Amino acid sequence: MEIESENKAIIIGGETVSPGKSKFVKITIDRLPTGTIIDIPVYVFNAKKPGPVVLVQAGLHGDEVNGVEIVRSMLHNGSFKIDAGAVIAVPILNIFGFIHYSRDVPDGKDVNRSFPGTKSGSMASRIAYHYLREILPQIDVAIDLHTGGGQRHNFPQIRYTKEDQKSAQLARMFNAPFTFTSKLIKGSFRNAAFRLQIPAIVFEAGESMRFDEFSIKQGITGILNVFRCLNMMGIGNEDRNELNQPVYLIERKWLRAPTAGIFVSKIINGSKVEKGDLLGLVSDTYAKKTKRINAPFDGYIICLNHQAVVNQGDALLHIGSSAI
Repeated sequence: MEIESENKAIIIGGETVSPGKSKFVKITIDRLPTGTIIDIPVYVFNAKKPGPVVLVQAGLHGDEVNGVEIVRSMLHNGSFKIDAGAVIAVPILNIFGFIHYSRDVPDGKDVNRSFPGTKSGSMASRIAYHYLREILPQIDVAIDLHTGGGQRHNFPQIRYTKEDQKSAQLARMFNAPFTFTSKLIKGSFRNAAFRLQIPAIVFEAGESMRFDEFSIKQGITGILNVFRCLNMMGIGNEDRNELNQPVYLIERKWLRAPTAGIFVSKIINGSKVEKGDLLGLVSDTYAKKTKRINAPFDGYIICLNHQAVVNQGDALLHIGSSAI
């Protein structure tokens, strides 16, 4: 990846972080009805040596707390102290959603469907507007941390943009258990980054409002892998990803509830399955009628719904097939 010939100062929220300095800054967004000011917290670590500027952000959806814990843990352990380049770490982007235990902001809009945003628009649109203009012009690559929605648990996976080869390189550096291309969604952060020619990857792991230790560890390790591949810190063995080669998925399919009832999973998330394998059952509460859910092809389970009571058509399992 191309980098500047010399390191540069980072300017956020009117604060300047010179090379060799670290600083906590804020992007002021709005006030609560009580008058309390709401800011987006931003940590900047700027090394003296030249290198890329990497954005690591979490909490774009306020209820997706695994990413928040990944950034918090890395801040606590000093993991962002790099030797070259700079890191912009944002532990909680959607402060409004976070304090309301919600994916969205209080008016029900999704910040991750509101980019590039407008200065005088809805709350979600204004968050996107100010964040994009303060952060994106200063970064070279972005790592966006997410989880599954509701009670859907994503096995650690990286999603990147098919049309962007640099995001494919970034995905390989991260080295998550599963890696695949994902279509750009209108109004998403990744779409906004793509339009600005900034490679961005999305790390999906775990489910909303619930910590998952394995997912958190995979996220931390993947971020450190990226730093090392970009020559931002020394190479060590202590944090290397346990999975040497990620599984690249070329086809994915959601398996949905054939009827309403009780969903009983018969598979462990992340498992390799063969066509025809029993993955789960949907039964009525009186055990009179039961329908099987079988694997439609050889592949891997990359998401599992932990909801016990389901309606017809609910997404229960996400299965993907690899290139091999």
